[in-house]
Amino acid sequence: MNNNTKKWYAVYTKPRWEKKVYALLQEKQIMAYCPLNKVRKKWSDRYKIVHEPLFKSYVFVQIENSETVDVRTVSGVVNFVYWNGKPAVIKEEEINTIRRFLNEHSHVEVEHVQFKPNQRVKIMSGVLMDKEGIVVRSDKNKVQVILQSLGFRLTARLNSNEIKPV
Repeated sequence: MNNNTKKWYAVYTKPRWEKKVYALLQEKQIMAYCPLNKVRKKWSDRYKIVHEPLFKSYVFVQIENSETVDVRTVSGVVNFVYWNGKPAVIKEEEINTIRRFLNEHSHVEVEHVQFKPNQRVKIMSGVLMDKEGIVVRSDKNKVQVILQSLGFRLTARLNSNEIKPV
């Protein structure tokens, strides 16, 4: 199969099934990636380096649209991660960034970014691209931003992936 038609997707797994799902996907010849973090754990008598999934309950798969059923039937897979009503596509460069980061660093921590009221942000896409604003309100998937230009106060409701902190 041609890799040009394949896209990366995030798959949600049962809790603590990331490594099992990864192995089962590989058995089915499905390209998968389960980023593992090297962590030093203390047992009662010693320390040990263990490999834990970087993203709890997530595994990434690179597939064509026709292979989604094959992925869903793997034991331990709950579903694809959805964004705007369809499986969320993960950019190849984001997967490569995760790989490089894990190769260069150990004991990496993952933190979900939350936007806070009065935080300055820059809009990354759309008609208002490259404009800066101030966060008014932030909820699960939306961030409300005030844009101050030409002496007017404009308010735009944006998805959190369309802005970044300044």
